[in-house]
Amino acid sequence: MAVQVVGDAVAVPGGGGDLGRSRGRALRSLLRNPMGVVGSVLLLVVVAVAVLAPVLAPYPPTEVHFATPFQRVGTEGFWLGTDDLGRDVMSRVFYGTRASLQVGLLSVALAIVLGTPLGLLSGYWNWLDAVVSRLTDLMLAFPFLIIAVGLAAINGASLTNAAIALGVAQIPTMIRVVRAETLRWREADFIGAARALDASDVRIMGQHILPNTASAIIVQATVIMPVAIIGEATLSFLGLGIVPPAPSLGIMLSDAQQYIFRSPAAAVIPGVAIAVICLAFNFFGDALRDALDPTTSSKD
Repeated sequence: MAVQVVGDAVAVPGGGGDLGRSRGRALRSLLRNPMGVVGSVLLLVVVAVAVLAPVLAPYPPTEVHFATPFQRVGTEGFWLGTDDLGRDVMSRVFYGTRASLQVGLLSVALAIVLGTPLGLLSGYWNWLDAVVSRLTDLMLAFPFLIIAVGLAAINGASLTNAAIALGVAQIPTMIRVVRAETLRWREADFIGAARALDASDVRIMGQHILPNTASAIIVQATVIMPVAIIGEATLSFLGLGIVPPAPSLGIMLSDAQQYIFRSPAAAVIPGVAIAVICLAFNFFGDALRDALDPTTSSKD
């Protein structure tokens, strides 16, 4: 790996024009990948639905129509039908998608903010690695949903508490990803050159190692996002997530199980919405991982 020393600075791979060219190659690789295109389109649609829910929804999500319960799909005025209280399923799906993305983004942000520095410090300082790794192994010994359910039960049911519970449960995974990247980059030639120039450990981690781990962090965020969305639906289904009557895809599934044979669409539609959201992030994340992989992007 070529390292250029200019004065007291170290020119690292991926800087300046190289960074712009690598981003261009990654974008071209992403657009040439059919899975990436499908994932990007689905993701744009999901985000648009969540952001424009107040505009797209024909009714308020909590508005009750007692005279028109259990309307079938395709009914005029209720294109996706109504539930047992006559609430419009389409409106609730739109707002439920917004709630799912809110919880997912908050939990992923929490996992990144807390997991990235811990993984960086653990991978760079051996004396700290033993402590952080043992704590991470301890948390990973428990299933993800067990941790999330336990924290949500302690803190109470709400959107914020659900996001915190899911974010804390995702921290060990983020720590391991960042730690692995740090262990790989800290032995690079340009890090040795930075040490030779008496660069401090904080500067090396912040200016040289962290930027090179950014792609792995971004890809990992797209991986844990659908996990957080499914986790939110599970918590809401169990009564530990978003509090009714606020719309949530998990709450819609929980309510619909009581009359699934009378109105199966009320259960199928939110389930399909969860599947589409997760597929969008999975397709986009897989394509993004391939696009950011230097061994594949260099062939473009």
